[in-house]
Amino acid sequence: MERARARGSELGCTPVLPGVGAALRMLAAALPARAVVEIGTGAGVSGLWLLGGMPADGILTTIDLETEHQRAARDAFSAAGFAHQRTRVIAGRALEVLPRMTDGAYDLVVVDADREAYPDYVEQAARLLRHGGTLVLTWSDREADPANRDAETRTLREVGRSIRDGDDFVSALLPVGEGLLVAVKR
Repeated sequence: MERARARGSELGCTPVLPGVGAALRMLAAALPARAVVEIGTGAGVSGLWLLGGMPADGILTTIDLETEHQRAARDAFSAAGFAHQRTRVIAGRALEVLPRMTDGAYDLVVVDADREAYPDYVEQAARLLRHGGTLVLTWSDREADPANRDAETRTLREVGRSIRDGDDFVSALLPVGEGLLVAVKR
């Protein structure tokens, strides 16, 4: 985990904080999540946490545009002793990959990527998740401050309202790290 965290810093991708990682591991274990999609691989830190909570037959599919991030994640998974059959590492644009994935086949979808694309990721997650499956979005503590009106913050507010007010999910914003929006598909 420490090597993956250091490699992420070298690559310029911010790894999830330990509290966020522990929450991801707990959610993966509680479901139990056998099929997980992660949008935004980074250097594999969040993937390690997820794999740590998943059952031994669980498969993590992780998508990232950066091939260097993908290599770092593969190295991290291997160094941690996870068999390569437990992970599907896909290099590409998530919004081009996700539509080719099977509807209702996933227990958990974790999004830690371009926040301005969150509305599209939520739409894809609603399709990919089975009933009772869980969506996790990394959040920003800036969203709560009404003085923040940048595009990313406005998008997060809109996504939060849409999930909260819609009929597809039951949700809660958890105060872990900068925040995690967790939503269970009805």
